[in-house]
Amino acid sequence: MIETKITKVLIVDDHAHAREAIREQLSEYEDFTIIGEARSGEEAIFLSDQLHPDLILMDINMPDLDGLKTTKLIKERHPNIKIVILTVSEDSTHLFEALKQGAQGFLIKKVNPGDWYPYLKSVVSDNIPVSYELVNEVIQTISSHPRKSSTHTHPANPLSQREMEILKLVAKGYTNKEISNMIFISEYTVKNHLKNITKKLDIKNRVHLTRYAIENGWVEQ
Repeated sequence: MIETKITKVLIVDDHAHAREAIREQLSEYEDFTIIGEARSGEEAIFLSDQLHPDLILMDINMPDLDGLKTTKLIKERHPNIKIVILTVSEDSTHLFEALKQGAQGFLIKKVNPGDWYPYLKSVVSDNIPVSYELVNEVIQTISSHPRKSSTHTHPANPLSQREMEILKLVAKGYTNKEISNMIFISEYTVKNHLKNITKKLDIKNRVHLTRYAIENGWVEQ
């Protein structure tokens, strides 16, 4: 019998009722356990150092040190910690900025609580796809900030042919499972290829990977 891995969660929100609501929601998931709660960005950084959570649920709006800045600081110290930003806003610019700071995901607080579990499981398993809307946002951002020099040269491509094939599918928004079905390899193999790709390119997440590939002409806009 395979033992279920327990995901250790740190909740970060400056409002007590919000932390309570999140706590109640997570209590329904047997494979998630709350190991701490923080009321500020500073406390979140301290508890991350002390408790080493697997996943942080981070409110985006907090006084002094907001969720985006806190995410950046925590990821610099603990790159392996997964962070999901929580917000009441559906503004895609917030999503884009959160992922730029290193977050792995983005949850709207008013989303049906039943949708939280599969989403968080996908984050923990590194299987969050890049949406087509987000790819368009990446492309628009790049287009609005043209390269300063026309003599810009692309870096040498360190990826294998198979890795490039997977990179292009990731940039189109496909999940690991969809990629495995499309190119007839296991989902586990897809994940291994992605780990190699991100390691070779020193990239934080799928959004950064997509942006890097587009900027360097490896994927068509």
